[in-house]
Amino acid sequence: MKGLLWVGLLVMLLGIASLFVPVPHGESEGFSVGGLSVDVETRHKETISPFLSAGIIAGGLGAMAVAWRRTS
Repeated sequence: MKGLLWVGLLVMLLGIASLFVPVPHGESEGFSVGGLSVDVETRHKETISPFLSAGIIAGGLGAMAVAWRRTS
């Protein structure tokens, strides 16, 4: 059950990191007329929803709790 404890700890730490580390997004739009084509690429960074981060953290804590109860 030590493996489940470590996986839970890793998931919890990733959930905490997801609150602060932005995820890059890129979009590409364009059009072409005859032999001319114009492309515009935009990039921005945003963090994921705090509710999703809370769910990831709760999942990690849940996995750690299950591992803790099975070893006790």
